[in-house]
Amino acid sequence: MGTGLKKKLEEIISGPIEKLGYEYVYMTYGNEGGQWFLRVFIDHPEGIGLDDCEKIARHLSRILDEGDPIPGRYILEVSSPGLDRPLIKDRDFERFKDHMVVVKTTSAVNGRRKNEGLLKGLLGDEIIIEVGKEELSIARDIVSSVNLVPQYNI
Repeated sequence: MGTGLKKKLEEIISGPIEKLGYEYVYMTYGNEGGQWFLRVFIDHPEGIGLDDCEKIARHLSRILDEGDPIPGRYILEVSSPGLDRPLIKDRDFERFKDHMVVVKTTSAVNGRRKNEGLLKGLLGDEIIIEVGKEELSIARDIVSSVNLVPQYNI
């Protein structure tokens, strides 16, 4: 998706999602097998259920039909970001402080491009995680992704 279209879509959909009390996490737009998909990921402190996704999908459908920012046909899907949700915005790093995360980087940090540890937060332009008893600072400009590590209580 071009940067211009992505920015335009985010401007159109993020506000209405947040006005309904949900968090806009991120979206993707792409072609799979000849069919275009707009996937919007939302969250809520109490979790996301099917009713939430349907409610947001209906609301966004009306908004997108009115403005018609996407040329041609596409399928709109709304869902939760999952238990392994990505951390993208600064507020994500605050909200999920003291949770386990996997940080993938474009170049090695401590000899690895994938580091798992306890998220301690942000410090300037660095992500701080605790690996074992050691704190590791990772520059955000080499980070390709940060995801929660699902924790299961069995």
